[in-house]
Amino acid sequence: MSPTGSTARIIVRSAVGSLSVRKAIAFIGFFVALQISMEINNSITKDILQIQGFNISPQFTYPVALLLLFVYLLILVSNIGVVTLIVTEKSLHQPMYMLFCNLSVNDLIGNTVLLPRLMVDIVSTERLITYNQCVAQAFCSHTFGSASHLILIIMAFDRYVAICHPLRYGSLMTTRTVAWLSTAAWAVSVLLVSVLIGLTVRLSRCRALVQNAYCDNASLFKLSCDDVSVNNIYGLFFTVALFSSSMFCITLTYFRIALACWMRKNKELNSKAMQTCASHLVLYLIMLWSGFLTIILHRFPDYPDLRKIAYILFHVLPANLNPVIYAIQTRSLRDKILQVFGRKVTPSF
Repeated sequence: MSPTGSTARIIVRSAVGSLSVRKAIAFIGFFVALQISMEINNSITKDILQIQGFNISPQFTYPVALLLLFVYLLILVSNIGVVTLIVTEKSLHQPMYMLFCNLSVNDLIGNTVLLPRLMVDIVSTERLITYNQCVAQAFCSHTFGSASHLILIIMAFDRYVAICHPLRYGSLMTTRTVAWLSTAAWAVSVLLVSVLIGLTVRLSRCRALVQNAYCDNASLFKLSCDDVSVNNIYGLFFTVALFSSSMFCITLTYFRIALACWMRKNKELNSKAMQTCASHLVLYLIMLWSGFLTIILHRFPDYPDLRKIAYILFHVLPANLNPVIYAIQTRSLRDKILQVFGRKVTPSF
């Protein structure tokens, strides 16, 4: 065999070998890219959840959505109006009105997290939400609920001091004291809810359907196939501690107010107590029972729509009634509102 022929064969073999190596490298690269793409797609798919929502007939879809839009706009206008009026009017920079601001801000947060998303899901056919968005909605919603109870406890104490110890009201309920109490209420709410949601986020997920019209903690941990005993125990502790403390404090303060009115037998005092406390108590009972229904009906899956409606009422009713009732019952606030509208209505010559 000639040297030239051997050299040619070596060159051909080298070329074929190099081509095979390139093909192998290209194949491995393609396989790795495919695996990464599949992992990314699986990760994205796991992060997408489906909301069960309400089973509404097509002919009622848009009327219900428009009704919720009207309710939401009413909440925005009334609560933002109250907050703006209290902030801009120096005569309303008092402890009681600071508590009204806290209540209105809390109502705005709770309903802004719930209602716009609910309206979109009603008119939508897919009702998809990311896991992170669902967690954020659940966190804000539970913070709204716990802050509502704690703010109402502070308001009950404020009414107790104002009615039973009017001479000491100025020294006890200072602006600094109310600011500290309000900060404590928000901090405790955020801390308790952070633990509640944190215990749920640690769980792995084996389901993607949120069996609710919104995201809350119970709906989130029901997505997992892990042991949720710790979640149930802490959730029970959280609920019992929050509800029992608010019921105990508010019952005690109103009992003391009623006792003071009965012992003094002062008609003016009794009338003042009835005006300032009756509306507060009615709103608290509405919030309490709608919250109770939501929690209890989570244990009864045969009534899903009733549970969803109770939860929406827990957000919507107090948020709509709070500005109206407190504006009507509180003379200073009512006079300022009438004064503002009087300025706008009175024609200038």
